[in-house]
Amino acid sequence: MSTSFPSANVSASDIAATLSNSQSIGARIDRLPAVATLWKLTALIAVGGFFELFDLFQTAYISPGLLDAAIFARGSDGLFGFSDQAAFSAATFLGLFIGAVLISPLADRCGRRSVFAYALLWYTVLSVLMALQSTSAGVIGCRLLVGIGLGVELVTIDTYLSELVPKRMRGSAFAFAFFIQFLAVPAVALLSWLLVPHSPLNIAGWRWVIWIGAACALLMWRLRRTLPESPRWLVNHGQGEEAARVVENIERRCEQEYGRPLPPIERANDTPQCSGQSRQLSMWQPPYRKRMLMLITFNIFQAIGFFGFGNWLPALLGGQGSGPTHSLLYAFFITLAYPLGSLAMMKTANRLENKWQIVTSSLGTVVFGVLFALANAPWALIISGFAITLCNAWMTYAFHAYQAELFPTAIRARAVGFCYSFSRLSTVFSSVLIGFILDSLGTPAVLVFIVTSMLIVVLTIAVFGPRTKGVALEDINQ
Repeated sequence: MSTSFPSANVSASDIAATLSNSQSIGARIDRLPAVATLWKLTALIAVGGFFELFDLFQTAYISPGLLDAAIFARGSDGLFGFSDQAAFSAATFLGLFIGAVLISPLADRCGRRSVFAYALLWYTVLSVLMALQSTSAGVIGCRLLVGIGLGVELVTIDTYLSELVPKRMRGSAFAFAFFIQFLAVPAVALLSWLLVPHSPLNIAGWRWVIWIGAACALLMWRLRRTLPESPRWLVNHGQGEEAARVVENIERRCEQEYGRPLPPIERANDTPQCSGQSRQLSMWQPPYRKRMLMLITFNIFQAIGFFGFGNWLPALLGGQGSGPTHSLLYAFFITLAYPLGSLAMMKTANRLENKWQIVTSSLGTVVFGVLFALANAPWALIISGFAITLCNAWMTYAFHAYQAELFPTAIRARAVGFCYSFSRLSTVFSSVLIGFILDSLGTPAVLVFIVTSMLIVVLTIAVFGPRTKGVALEDINQ
């Protein structure tokens, strides 16, 4: 398989022809109706993200079991002189950072589908090994390696999904994808509530939670082997005939389900997607430089709001007076908002501008974060926590769709991976900082930290974010 765009000795006419083919493929995809075929492809792409979120949210839910088993220690007794739970979370996100910044460019070079396959297999093998460890060093070390494999998975999902679905259903497709992915959060919360306090077959419950996730990932890996390669990626790598075959197959299936001829193809924009040779396209040339800086800032602070609440939810509930068992049960009810929020937004996602969805949902996190800090009664904790989670779910699908829209096919995975990696790096340090703040100043101080971070998110996107609603990918990236 070719892994590069036209080389330096290719004629200008060949480059122009390739760009024209790319625009033609994009126009053919954009005229497709939102039928079952596209929703099935969206679901298959989204499945890998289920296991990334399953793995990410394990941090909060299996840590009590690791503490009870005396594998993890609290405070200065931890492996690195601070809480092992904080080190566990930091190792996760350090691995995700390494994977996102170093491995995600492979999706631009080698294709979206192959990267999916290897990333999910990596997760499966390393998760099994992690569940066999009996020391904090072994668990944290394996966690770092698991994170490296997962770091590329969600970046590739965002890249592939944005390239495969029509412009008129991008928002709904991302909302549906995150509905599937966010099912992982109540799933890991429920499994942890059922298993972590117990030892089925004399095996610690936290080990069962990890093994169940790995076994399901292996099953999903087999199902995803039927996915086609991204047509936009194929045509950008000189494989126009293969791209046309993929699109023709999708068109044929969509037309059968549509029950009538497909809508006419809209005239492609005559302006090339990018001038010169796409393989030399830089993330740091206009207009992408401004977008890169905006998304880096955004990702640093949104990660504090999202993972600061999600990964520390049982601990934050405990800080508000809930016992360990009640904290896990309350957390399960709160995490139902992740999939339900994405599902509820599917019908309206395409009607709203992504940048304003991000701004509004982030403001919601600010408001309900303050209410959570003031709550004491169980019902108030659950309602305000549910509302925070709902806003986080809304923000998540909107910004994943948004950042994938802002770069051309030739550098999409590389640019998204680089920007998104800062959310991982941010969480490495904020995990340790939140652990320190929680131990020293309590839950209200953690929530002040989260709320301040989300206010920075609001200002960054509101002031610097471009509009993308209903615009073809090729037109956004002129």
